[in-house]
Amino acid sequence: MKSMTGFGRGEARQGGTTWVVECSSVNRKQLEVAVSLPRDLSDLEIQVRNQVSALCSRGRVNVQVRTDQAMVEDTMPQLDEAVAAKYVQQLREMAGRLGISPELSLSEVVRLPGVLVSKTAETVAEDIWPVLQTALAAALQQFVAMRSTEGSHLREEMEARLNTIESLATQIAEKAPAVPEHQRTVLRQRLEQAGLPLPLDDERLLKEIALFADRTDISEELSRAASHLKQFRTYLASDEPVGRSLDFLVQEFFREFNTMGSKCNNAEIAHHVVSAKTELEKIREQIQNVE
Repeated sequence: MKSMTGFGRGEARQGGTTWVVECSSVNRKQLEVAVSLPRDLSDLEIQVRNQVSALCSRGRVNVQVRTDQAMVEDTMPQLDEAVAAKYVQQLREMAGRLGISPELSLSEVVRLPGVLVSKTAETVAEDIWPVLQTALAAALQQFVAMRSTEGSHLREEMEARLNTIESLATQIAEKAPAVPEHQRTVLRQRLEQAGLPLPLDDERLLKEIALFADRTDISEELSRAASHLKQFRTYLASDEPVGRSLDFLVQEFFREFNTMGSKCNNAEIAHHVVSAKTELEKIREQIQNVE
């Protein structure tokens, strides 16, 4: 299990330049990757996104790329001396044939086509990508490790709360069979107080108690709650991203305990239901940060 909260930092050097990559994330329902690159490296955004997407499935991940100096050396035009020399040779030969003075200045030569060659943004990006990828890999390794550590803490806490919920469900199951009998006693007392006593084997009394027992039967809800507990623990032990699945499952958990509370007219069971729902609410808050 991984948390959606994490941070990682990586560095790599190329010549005299240090590249720094920082990755940080917060929780989101889907995966969002925001990449901040120097202007000349905007062509690398897709590669950076792909690297992040391969390791993350949920959360908003911010990737910050920076260098300790301006990229002047990487973007400045390059002088092609071979082309310049060829120009000078051909111009001097032409001047000799025409009988004119072969006067040439450097400023005139560098303005000739092909003498100064500017690197394209794509070429710059290709040159930088290997070192940038190294820094990004280091940052992502630290980033994922932090998310895993935080995820382990979330898992331990959720497991503890699941144990509490399981204990409460057990107590509810123990109390549930006594609810119809308690209702029989209450009903007889009310009839006696009203001056309408009935024998315990009276058909009308037995029918009323049978209907009440059917309305307050929570065996199905307890069975589904036990199934949810088992499924929840299976998800917690999984190596796959389970945040969405846990979010759905905890909603189903709430549904079962809500039904138990509405069916059973019993103070002790109602107290246990409220306690279980409180634990579920805390689990739901934690799930919001699970990948």
